[in-house]
Amino acid sequence: MARVRTALTRKTISPSKAYREVQDPAAGGTVVFSGTVRNHSEFGRVDGLEYQAYRKMAEKQMKAIAAEVAKKWPVRKVTIYHREGKLRVGDVSVVVAVSSAHRAEAFDACRYAIDRIKAGLPLWKRERVSGTKRWVEGKPIQG
Repeated sequence: MARVRTALTRKTISPSKAYREVQDPAAGGTVVFSGTVRNHSEFGRVDGLEYQAYRKMAEKQMKAIAAEVAKKWPVRKVTIYHREGKLRVGDVSVVVAVSSAHRAEAFDACRYAIDRIKAGLPLWKRERVSGTKRWVEGKPIQG
């Protein structure tokens, strides 16, 4: 059975720490995906962003995603970290790390995990774009 680790955190996320956590002598492939806050969006120059989460549900779903990965692929270890709170441009917002005996499974499992996170984790992202705050899928808000 694969070892899984997940966390929703306000602390800085280290991709190298996630890599070390999934290292395994039986793994021939290790893949780490790191998502960072970029300096632009379709709405303009991004100064930073904020993630808000329905914490209890988000943590439960992160564990479920890691368990799905462990069930669908012969992975050794899975680590998923996601930030919440205020982030600056360049900050790491999400890390998915997967180790497996073979690289193909590690790549597939990692892509699946990040796609599932992006599709359904109860997290909301508010961008600070050129002095305005905007929920990513919504209209500008004041505040």
